[in-house]
Amino acid sequence: MSDQHADRNAVQHFETLAIHAGQEPDAATGAVVTPIHQVSTFKQDGVGGLRGGYEYSRSANPTRTALEENLAALEGGRRGLAFASGLAAEDCLLRTLLTPGDHVVIPNDAYGGTFRLFAKVAERWGVEWSVADSSDPAAVRAALRPRTKAIWVETPSNPLLGITDIAAVAEVARTAGARLVVDNTFASPYLQQPLALGADVVVHSTTKYMGGHSDVVGGALITADTALGEELAFHQNAMGAIAGPFDSWLVMRGIKTLAVRMDRHCVNAARIAELLSAHPKVTRVYYPGLDSHPGHEVAAKQMRDFGGMVSFQVAGGEEAAVEVCNRTELFTLGESLGGVESLIEHPGRMTHASAAGSALEVPGDLVRLSVGIEAIDDLVEDLNRALG
Repeated sequence: MSDQHADRNAVQHFETLAIHAGQEPDAATGAVVTPIHQVSTFKQDGVGGLRGGYEYSRSANPTRTALEENLAALEGGRRGLAFASGLAAEDCLLRTLLTPGDHVVIPNDAYGGTFRLFAKVAERWGVEWSVADSSDPAAVRAALRPRTKAIWVETPSNPLLGITDIAAVAEVARTAGARLVVDNTFASPYLQQPLALGADVVVHSTTKYMGGHSDVVGGALITADTALGEELAFHQNAMGAIAGPFDSWLVMRGIKTLAVRMDRHCVNAARIAELLSAHPKVTRVYYPGLDSHPGHEVAAKQMRDFGGMVSFQVAGGEEAAVEVCNRTELFTLGESLGGVESLIEHPGRMTHASAAGSALEVPGDLVRLSVGIEAIDDLVEDLNRALG
């Protein structure tokens, strides 16, 4: 992103950036929507003479460039990079930051796929990891080792909606000479901007709220560190797990309505959390918007609102939780999250099955909701019927 664009973006509001950053009308045709450049290679004006800076779409593609500039603007970074999935983005980041023998502190509540990447892939490559409660900066500090190169957090976390004080853990990372990585998928840049709070890199599964329509798989990395951005771009090209042109276009289309969608997600989720808190068959509700949530004050300080994800534990144990998942009608039983439609899942048997038997194992009686933007009265009725 050029300094001129960065300066202009700094004075524009989020909703404006979501629609316009990186997405000037097409110079060739005047199209107001960025075209899908479904092309693998580009004509060169003589050997080594790149027309517009493009030679091969793994290295760069105009549609992906537009998305990457948009992502950087929304997170307040200087470099955005778009990938084929959230885990592809994470893999690129690990290979950029770490070498065999290095150590990472990971949270005790994290996406099962992230845990699997560390425990089953990176560990075989020689990367060491240990678990800490990232909501407690002292616990994170205690988990540090001489070769700790990164501290990894999710906030809100998946699936227990834990909250990490990003600024406090950023200070721990700085003191240790480590990078702070924040998975911002649950919040989206509309609700939270970790770079402004001291994070070094932001991770997204753009499949989720950024895309917003359950029709694309993608991932992203954003950093304000120019040198780190160049390293990440080198590895992105060298490893090749890039977002294709059509996928990039779909994510950009979703981002244009991110702000208005997130407002509705938050309103609906708050109402669902209140319903569940009062229900006799629910033993515990996890939602940072509730005053009873241990991270409520921190979330209120660093987030615009509290998000669209709600988890809860059901009286009667695991089988009762599974039955609730099976009885909903509007809440579709399925993995993923962040789409306009409401989803319900059993994390222990679905998204977090890979964490079974580890320090990240989730309760068997836990149900996770991705609250969509349907009419809230219909969602309330559906959950009441499923809970019985």
